[in-house]
Amino acid sequence: MNRNLDLTVALFPGQGAYRAGALAGLWERGSTAVRGIFEVVDEVAKERLGQEISSVLFQPSPPSPATLLQQAPDTLQLAIFATSVATHRLLTDNGVRPSLHMGHSLGEVAALTCAGAYDLADATAVLCERISVVRAHDRRGGSMLALRCGHERAERLVALIDHTSLVVAVDNALDQTVLSGPADAIHTAEAIARHLGIATIPLRSPHPFHNPLLAGARRELANRLASFERHDMTVPVYSPILGRFYRDSDDLAELLALHLVTPVAFRTSLAALHTAGARTFVEMGAGRVLTGLAEEALPGVHTVAPLAGHDDEAGLAAAAKALRDPFSGLADARPVTSAEVVKDPVADSGPVTVDLTAEAAAQTVEAAPSATSAPVDRDELAGRVRTLYAEAMEYPHEVFTDDVLLEADLGVDSVKQTELLSRLGDRFGLGAPPSGLRVADYDTFGKVVDFVAAGVAGGAFAEGEIAR
Repeated sequence: MNRNLDLTVALFPGQGAYRAGALAGLWERGSTAVRGIFEVVDEVAKERLGQEISSVLFQPSPPSPATLLQQAPDTLQLAIFATSVATHRLLTDNGVRPSLHMGHSLGEVAALTCAGAYDLADATAVLCERISVVRAHDRRGGSMLALRCGHERAERLVALIDHTSLVVAVDNALDQTVLSGPADAIHTAEAIARHLGIATIPLRSPHPFHNPLLAGARRELANRLASFERHDMTVPVYSPILGRFYRDSDDLAELLALHLVTPVAFRTSLAALHTAGARTFVEMGAGRVLTGLAEEALPGVHTVAPLAGHDDEAGLAAAAKALRDPFSGLADARPVTSAEVVKDPVADSGPVTVDLTAEAAAQTVEAAPSATSAPVDRDELAGRVRTLYAEAMEYPHEVFTDDVLLEADLGVDSVKQTELLSRLGDRFGLGAPPSGLRVADYDTFGKVVDFVAAGVAGGAFAEGEIAR
């Protein structure tokens, strides 16, 4: 793995990511981004839930998290969402371009919205439907409890209590998990955990999310969300619930409904993105809960939490400067788009834009130059091979550096590698890979590029059966 690679991950927090007064100064000074976003959220929430949130959040003495949870839990969820979207807008308006997004629970809605999957009004409506459906189906008054222990010990505690609706809902860190279940089971878990010396924190959550208790809500929510129009994403979005990147072909209605009953594997998702090259994590919301988890799990990574202090404008300005500054140790933080800039192989007259959409790539077969043609431009070739691997593996282009280990770092096993080599042969007009080829000999992306370059220069893959 190239340790100089630095993908920037925008982290979108979920329940609990609320700070009284967050963005209030910008609201009062008429920030276009803040006012525009909250006004859209207000309009949709008033139509669907009969309430608006800005008049509550931006009053002279805004309510505490505990007050909102007790008196207006719907406002709390909408506030977390709107604050995340506004933070993202404020940073991107100032030149910050995250490589990819990852949300935590409720935060996945904001992560998808900021990647373009939904427009803001529809995303707010999606969240309002989620609120309404869960409220209607959660008749047992469930809740959630954070434990200061790892996933395995939390599972043993759940097994000891032996309650069918008590589950480990979130795996945040090596020593932090979250239980979800009915109130009586959560109270029992809290008492036993304390007796065992495990620190506990009741969470500000109005419902037992990520729990089979919400199976009925899941079915209804999927039906309600089916009518919302979704769009192709401009930035990859990784889901700790699905354990993969979202695809433009995904049924978001089904997957967002699935969130209600499926656990969150945040710890292992952080590790997966770090393996893929993520070195910078930005909190797109109030506080620093997620960036704190990233620091704990991945020592040495760079984290930015613009709304962790009490001067939001200063925090946002400092964050934007740090994330834009090429001398701060941050690599290119642009999002992956449908076009990639590559070097002109004919004349070194600057970059040219080449359409690398999946559709265009699927329709294009590269003609292999003859042995007497000009030398192969390796940079151009690497860009084309990178595109094929990125599309096939659903990773950002940036992870495919010359020294990235395909199996150890990215999980490309020998069977998948064989398939990819065959596709490379088709793409570049080289025919089938030779018999006798040992896939294990091409364990890095750079070796694959060199192998293809040799085949292009010679007009076909070198001789030899693929050993799996």
